[in-house]
Amino acid sequence: MTSRAAEDVELLNRYLGGDVDAFDELVRAHEDRVLGICLRMMRDREAALDAVQETFLTVFRKADRYEERAAFSTWLYRVAVNTCYDQLRKQKRRRTEPMPEIADPADPRGGDEFEAVELRPEIEKALRAVPVDFRAAVVLVDLQGLALDQAAQILDIPIGTVKSRVFRGRRVLAESLGNLRAGSRHPRDE
Repeated sequence: MTSRAAEDVELLNRYLGGDVDAFDELVRAHEDRVLGICLRMMRDREAALDAVQETFLTVFRKADRYEERAAFSTWLYRVAVNTCYDQLRKQKRRRTEPMPEIADPADPRGGDEFEAVELRPEIEKALRAVPVDFRAAVVLVDLQGLALDQAAQILDIPIGTVKSRVFRGRRVLAESLGNLRAGSRHPRDE
């Protein structure tokens, strides 16, 4: 068990024992990653912030249901993904026009700040074309950097299914970004 995982379990146990400040520490430790997952799943900042809030409310209410079969972070990210799925289903039932987005800040991991700002909207737009199940796998593995087995635990699917969804999601992204012509095949795919 990593030190972060051990610290998470300790904080959770303190919270379950009545220490509300321990829950605040858990939120601070994981809120950035949960927000990253929700932003990429929901594709809308306000909806993502709602999903983050709902995720932590769910964890707050159901913390006693956490079982130490997997890391707390795995359980938390699974709650986040499921929350996003639920909210996306609700959105499909009542379509609305999103507000125009204000320019996002530059991706701090991008090399050139100006290039990162220019490229990001194109990637976000391409990510919208990826079906939601594939998007969840791509977000967890490629954008959040999680291992395939951890993504499988979060999504509650076999590793082979995660690999397949990541592959198919990457293919849709590549086609959307113009890196791969629709219908073309790579020699490794045969």
